[in-house]
Amino acid sequence: MTFISILLALLIEQLKPLRADNPIYTQIQNLANKIEASFNAGTVKHGRLGWWLVVGLLTIPTALIYWLCLRLSPFAALAWNVLIVYLTLGFRRYSHYFTSIQLALSSGDDDAARRYLAEWTHLDTSDMDVSEISRLTVERALMATHRNVFGVFFWFLMPVGPACAVMYRVAEYLARAWTEPEHMQDEAFGQYATKVFYWIDWVPARLTAVAFAVVGNFEDAVYSWRNYADRWKDEVVGIILSAGGGALGVRLGEPEEKAMILQADASAVDIDSLDLESQPGTEATPRALQSAVGLVWRALLLWMLLLALLSFAVWI
Repeated sequence: MTFISILLALLIEQLKPLRADNPIYTQIQNLANKIEASFNAGTVKHGRLGWWLVVGLLTIPTALIYWLCLRLSPFAALAWNVLIVYLTLGFRRYSHYFTSIQLALSSGDDDAARRYLAEWTHLDTSDMDVSEISRLTVERALMATHRNVFGVFFWFLMPVGPACAVMYRVAEYLARAWTEPEHMQDEAFGQYATKVFYWIDWVPARLTAVAFAVVGNFEDAVYSWRNYADRWKDEVVGIILSAGGGALGVRLGEPEEKAMILQADASAVDIDSLDLESQPGTEATPRALQSAVGLVWRALLLWMLLLALLSFAVWI
């Protein structure tokens, strides 16, 4: 049932992608905002209480409905599974940005590519060259694929899969919503959301990196993962981008030491000693976008093949 649920949800999403501003996501955002406004007293314990309240309000009903569907019939449970996977997966939810940037770069319209990238990342892209646009686009695509597809896959395979998939997506959203906005960056309220999502995402992140390595340049992916992942401030981002970049043969990411140079006086730092160019691969180009598409699809097929074999083994 798990394999069929994911396969049907992927097929439906190819025909009818779920918009990022759909009513269900809007209601979840409103709920998170209300809980933050009501519980944020500037302490970690209030953030913990708010996190469990939001997650509980969304996952417990999902689990109860799944249990009820199982009692009714396998087909009802299958329909509920497909609906939840469709709502939690995001394989094509942000693909229009990626496609628009890719087409703009291919046609030589760099200004349009900068505009699309700014809309997607909310960064100042006015001074970015083609290489930086390509790099950031590939980075965002790999991270979005992990958190909107492969992370959901992993947790959907757990017992009470629909509730676990909802838990993963809600935890990922709260980790962003309660820490990334400017007024929340120095707040203790979002620290628990960040910490708990780190552990929720610990295994899926590494499985995603393994999948990229298997379907890409395995040796460079593993080498980059082992030697360069810890150069990023965010461990998960470092693992996925170092492995993904190695698999693609492209240098990705903004290592921590490079960020330090950008934020400090570069003349006071021995740039040569940092060896920023030693990571395997070349600078990102528009061709890297097409390579990234192939890498993601191959990784998806690998996950589906393994899931099909697992399902067949269980059935036997």
